[in-house]
Amino acid sequence: MVSEFQLKRDIIEVGRRIYNRGYVAANDGNISIRIDDKRVLCTPTGVSKGFMTPDMISTVDLDGNVISGTWKPSSELKMHLAVYKAREDVRAVVHAHPPYATAFAVAGYALKEAIMPEVIISLGWVPLTKYGTPSTEEIPEAIMPYLPCHDAFLLENHGALTVGTDVYNALFKMETLEMGAQISLLSRLLGGAQEISPENVERLLEVRRNLGIAGGHPALCELPEGHRQPPSGQGGNNIDEVRLKAIIAEVVKEVLAEQRR
Repeated sequence: MVSEFQLKRDIIEVGRRIYNRGYVAANDGNISIRIDDKRVLCTPTGVSKGFMTPDMISTVDLDGNVISGTWKPSSELKMHLAVYKAREDVRAVVHAHPPYATAFAVAGYALKEAIMPEVIISLGWVPLTKYGTPSTEEIPEAIMPYLPCHDAFLLENHGALTVGTDVYNALFKMETLEMGAQISLLSRLLGGAQEISPENVERLLEVRRNLGIAGGHPALCELPEGHRQPPSGQGGNNIDEVRLKAIIAEVVKEVLAEQRR
């Protein structure tokens, strides 16, 4: 069994990675690990995720009461605890603001195209949840309808959330989500993505089954009618394709300019 101290070190390492990759800025983002059925480790509020130390990580119960630690837990703790209460298989949660995925969330688009085998196998399509005020119950409530069948979520005008069997698994899903969003965005500049056929998607799902990958997947789980995958070719808002491409081009220019600084 992994020690509590090692789990804290894992949180610190994941925090360092998401900070160094530009998935969070300043004090943004939060990370948690479920220790057991009653306890959760959580990052502190008001601290950069790239500069945490073990003493900053708090231990809380599933109601958010601090069991140990002197630092105030993340203000987004409600979101993490709601996930743990709803899904016993989830052992870690990562919330960040990866730029490309967050751009889709801000523009009002789910990541629904079947364009990358890795994304299809790991995540399937990624839903866009309704906007909620940070630190309130609104975000957990927006996630809940999708949580049984998804391990990654775009939070409208907010960022992204991933869950996993451990904290690195949740991190890798965040990386896959951001990679998929970046490729989807860039492919639109080239005239649009060429989607993988339904037959080949099914073959990819069979690969997932054979690998025994744990976690939620929308193609292998029955969602309520109102939360199923959007029809192909429909986005989450009313921006036309020409305007969307102009927005994407401008975002790419800004991102590339920022990287050159």
